[in-house]
Amino acid sequence: MNVARLLHASALRLPEAPALAHGARTVATYGRFSERVARLGAGMLARHGLARGDRVGLAMRNCPEYYPVLFACWHAGLVAVPINAKLHAREVATILGNSGAKLCFVTPDLEASVPQGMSIASRDYARLSEAEPAAVADVAPGDVAWLFYTSGTTGVPKGAMLTHGNLLYATQAYYADIDRLGPGDSILQAAPMSHGSGMYGLPHVAMGALNVIPESGGFEPEEIFRLIAAHRGVSFFAAPTMIVRLLASGAAGAADLRTLKTITYGGAPMYVADCLRAIELFGPRLYQLLGQGEAPMTITGLPQSDHAARRNLESCGYARTGVEVRVVDADDRDLPTGEVGEIVTRSDCVMAGYWQDPEATAQTLRGGWLHTGDLGSLDAEGYLTIRDRSKDMIISGGSNIYPREIEEVLLRHPAVAECSVVGRAHPEWGEEVVAFVVRRADVSAQELDALCLEHIARFKRPRDYRFVESLPKNNYGKVLKTELRKRA
Repeated sequence: MNVARLLHASALRLPEAPALAHGARTVATYGRFSERVARLGAGMLARHGLARGDRVGLAMRNCPEYYPVLFACWHAGLVAVPINAKLHAREVATILGNSGAKLCFVTPDLEASVPQGMSIASRDYARLSEAEPAAVADVAPGDVAWLFYTSGTTGVPKGAMLTHGNLLYATQAYYADIDRLGPGDSILQAAPMSHGSGMYGLPHVAMGALNVIPESGGFEPEEIFRLIAAHRGVSFFAAPTMIVRLLASGAAGAADLRTLKTITYGGAPMYVADCLRAIELFGPRLYQLLGQGEAPMTITGLPQSDHAARRNLESCGYARTGVEVRVVDADDRDLPTGEVGEIVTRSDCVMAGYWQDPEATAQTLRGGWLHTGDLGSLDAEGYLTIRDRSKDMIISGGSNIYPREIEEVLLRHPAVAECSVVGRAHPEWGEEVVAFVVRRADVSAQELDALCLEHIARFKRPRDYRFVESLPKNNYGKVLKTELRKRA
């Protein structure tokens, strides 16, 4: 089944129901939303010579046009390639090149970063909706719908192929584990729609609920509290750092939370102390999830009941409905309760593989299980606790940052002999990036910062540069990042 049919089915049942809102104002009903999608999809095929399976980039910040473009891709049998709007222009170009995207939509603020893109404010974009509506493309459950780019251990972007079947499974798992929805409910798109937040719009569309896009296009705590009060049955996805910012907001004390339904959080560890503070403010409305781009939003979950009882808060819950989770050793053998090993998972939500990368696919999906690269342990009741990240990944503000990607940029400077990047705890963002640098000639932190800003996204650059005589290493010459983390 094509996931676009979720939208069109809601439009048949509820043509006058509000579908999209910009802030407190409704901008589209389900009937209008459905018709626009059918016209946009037809326009993409007719005006740009696209064929089923072609890739289309979405380099867009959160805006009311996001879902019409996304669903139009699926309606036409195309593969959507949502791209993090915070990425550097070179990173966007790499993703578009690797995916072979034949068309890319951009919001006006990103026109300069993606010169080959089509602005959603342009006349060319408006003309796409002038096409006669086309029928929904027939697709198989195994056909790719969403190409989600996630950096691997080397920092090189890899496209996780998420199929129509994967997205439908994740949608149904939402109802089974997190919440039941109806036409009177709404989801607040407080996090990037190119990631998990956008994916959780699908179960809301399928039930005829309202998708609310903040007017700021981003995450502003005061605005979030206003929008919670302005809408009914409100849910939203947030990284733990976003919840911490809500707790610290001056608007928190007087916030009207009577219409708040569910806050789903994940993407990074939540400190127990922060979780307890969130329960005090929001009540028993919190649901924690563990997922990856390769198994979107659907590996384990810690339900509202555990939050209400204030138990197992140090864990990330137990396996989601229809999901298997194991902890294994280096030979993929199950480890006893309490022992730490790699977390592996299997379900209908796991990706089909990496785009045009059979070697990485075979390694990550060996034995029919997704090898997450994360280390954890299971208790006697099946609750999973993350113990460490085997890939040295840094999570800052809910975004994944891979040290080698930054190290490769720093090593481009002729004055840098060696470098190593690690994460340091940060009270608001979870972690921040620290670079340890061995110089062969004089170079300043300002020069290295300018180099990073030229090649990678601003949020990935180091916040602190430590110039050292040498890097700590073991007998095999491997840098001891554990020692560097202690120094940081």
